[in-house]
Amino acid sequence: MRLRRVPAVFGVAALTVTLAGCISITLPGPVATGVPSVGETARPTTDSSTGPGSPASPATPTAAETRDCSDGGSQNVSGTAQTFRVTGTCIELVVSGSRLTVDASGATIGTLRVAGDGIRADIAGADEVVVQGDDGTVRSAAAIGRLEISGDRTVTEAASGIPAVRVRGDDNVVRSGGRVGSAVVEGSGNTVS
Repeated sequence: MRLRRVPAVFGVAALTVTLAGCISITLPGPVATGVPSVGETARPTTDSSTGPGSPASPATPTAAETRDCSDGGSQNVSGTAQTFRVTGTCIELVVSGSRLTVDASGATIGTLRVAGDGIRADIAGADEVVVQGDDGTVRSAAAIGRLEISGDRTVTEAASGIPAVRVRGDDNVVRSGGRVGSAVVEGSGNTVS
């Protein structure tokens, strides 16, 4: 009885070794999850740029698309993961989407309206800036006349003052190289200085 089991064990081992050479396993790239905001669920993100079986390298960033406000009217900029350059004089510049970068540092802007997540805007200055969304950044080389933020984790910097600030949300940062005038702040973890 003992001799019969030995060939069976060797047979199973030989079959396992033979089949192991025929099986190809592709492991996924690393998975990262963030801590969700209140009322939001975590969404896993897979980095497919590394590891076996991954597609070609990630796309390289494209050159900035230019939008001109030379007529003095309104300009809309929207999309996902794009870069824009805005020139001229805009009575109103509306930026909407996600992960956008907008360079309007050479433009004159009356009102800047930002709606979306992960939007970064550099401006020369504005009479009014209204931000609705999360994880954004607005930097102004001059003053911002009036600032309103509705969302979380937005950073706004003005080089020479913000006379009126209203913040609704959590963990927002407002910095001014000049004076901050009246400030109404609703939420937790906000900083206005």
